[in-house]
Amino acid sequence: MTDKPVTLAAIVGAHGVAGDVRLKLFGEGAESLKNYKSFDAAGRILTLKSVRPGPNGAVARFAEVGDRGAAEALRGTALTVPRSALPPLGEGEYYHADIIGLSCLSSAGEALGEIIAIENFGAGDIIEVERPPAEDKKGKRFMAPMHAVTLEADRAIIDAAFVE
Repeated sequence: MTDKPVTLAAIVGAHGVAGDVRLKLFGEGAESLKNYKSFDAAGRILTLKSVRPGPNGAVARFAEVGDRGAAEALRGTALTVPRSALPPLGEGEYYHADIIGLSCLSSAGEALGEIIAIENFGAGDIIEVERPPAEDKKGKRFMAPMHAVTLEADRAIIDAAFVE
């Protein structure tokens, strides 16, 4: 595990005139953001003063943002924390940040490429794997259900029946 930044939310605009911002959340909800005192916002540290559920996400106030203009200037900014700041996981749980970028092998030993995304269309997590490029062409992609994947410390093993 590296200590790479993990995005927990993104600022999507201002809320009111006092400097509050609207957030798009990528985690467990507005309450989970209270576990962090500050966030990295594109190289700038923002100190969380308050957060509450809001329309389509959350509304937050940061000590460093004092008016609507400053809040609008942050539109599109990702709010990240170091991976080490996240809570420990239970058995069988994982953070997407730990999986994206892992190299993949089939259960038959074939090198498959690396995980580039994790999707969930309602029936459980699905990983997207990009095969290595062949002859100067972009690699082909395929998807496999998470239940067909065994995660190891530095790679993922995908059941060969799910490999195209």
